[in-house]
Amino acid sequence: MEDRKTPPQKSHGRKTIRATLKPRELMEQTPDLARVWKAQVITLLPEAFPGILGQSLTGRALKDGLWQLVTVALRQFGEGKHRNVDDTPAGGGAGMVLRPDIMASAIDHARPRIAPQAPLIYLSPRGRPFTQAMAKALAAGPGVSMICGRFEGLDQRVIDHYRITEVSLGDFVLTGGEIAAQAMIDATVRLLPGVLGNEASTEEESFSDGLLEHPQYTRPAEWRGMGIPPVLMSGHHGEISKWRQAQSKELTRERRPDLWSAWQALHDQTD
Repeated sequence: MEDRKTPPQKSHGRKTIRATLKPRELMEQTPDLARVWKAQVITLLPEAFPGILGQSLTGRALKDGLWQLVTVALRQFGEGKHRNVDDTPAGGGAGMVLRPDIMASAIDHARPRIAPQAPLIYLSPRGRPFTQAMAKALAAGPGVSMICGRFEGLDQRVIDHYRITEVSLGDFVLTGGEIAAQAMIDATVRLLPGVLGNEASTEEESFSDGLLEHPQYTRPAEWRGMGIPPVLMSGHHGEISKWRQAQSKELTRERRPDLWSAWQALHDQTD
């Protein structure tokens, strides 16, 4: 069990995290890294991290110190022999609700350990939808603190007191906020300088300009009777750009009328 009292933190400068076969060790016994984007996650399941974030490009960037991931175990602030963190809903009803005093203790412990400008987000199905624009905004800041909900949710008084921003991954309900947190962190971390290696790749993908991304093709030139569109093989970059833009518009118009309407409204204002 982790002690609630944390010794004063010292600046260690930037350090490179050593490679390991166990992804969780990417997060353990790691000093704070100066000037590095930090994701701080308050969760009942700290063992769920880094999860997929410890793999591939995000995992390599985590190992190289391009960003940092820290979990705050909510259970350590619980009460009694079993470290209880929840109680029955006021007014009756099914399930349990995370207690405000317990969550407040976790927040008060966590927030001094991250830049004050980092937003505090609660993963909630009733929150504002997470978007690529939000990922860009988070990537431009010093980091983010996230609260992963469980059970029937979090006492509203905590949300009101700390002015927590509620964010939703989509119109569906998960058993907890951990998967949503990892998805949001992944979408943000890949936008940090040096993580992808090819910064231009983020400029042409879906949602970067409000449209869905155009279709992609690669070798072989013909596969099961289907060929690559001739314009992509022409070497004429101007025509290729026009084709891709037209494809993005058509796909967005057909599949995401909401995005298409927003894109049209924006461009009507700028024209």
